[in-house]
Amino acid sequence: MNIAKNMEAIFVAAIVIASATSFATAAVSTPVIAVKAEASAMQTVTVTAKRLTAAEKAAL
Repeated sequence: MNIAKNMEAIFVAAIVIASATSFATAAVSTPVIAVKAEASAMQTVTVTAKRLTAAEKAAL
C-alpha cells in the first residue's frame, strides 16, 4: 500500500477523529477536579555528595 496515494484519506480521517473528540469532550459539563497535596506534606529530597574537583571533571 503506497502511503502517498492515500495521504488525503489519512488526513481526512485524522480531522474527523479530532473533530469527534473535540465535540465529545465539549459536551462534558462537569469540570474535572484535581486533588492538591497539602503544602506541609510535600516531600523533599536532600542530596549530600561531595563536589568533583577540576581534575575529576577533566577525567570525565
